[in-house]
Amino acid sequence: MLHYAVVFFVIALIAALFGFGGIAASAVSIGKILFIVFAILAVASFLFGLIRNR
Repeated sequence: MLHYAVVFFVIALIAALFGFGGIAASAVSIGKILFIVFAILAVASFLFGLIRNR
């Protein structure tokens, strides 16, 4: 999932470089959502791993 977030950020950078502001803004928002989902799942996985090892 983190891979897809990075891909969308790269797409946003390339789109902004060529002047496609709408596409860049959309790609950034999708990348932010994917990164937040990744962070939540990573923290949940870490916490469940700690609980399971007790």
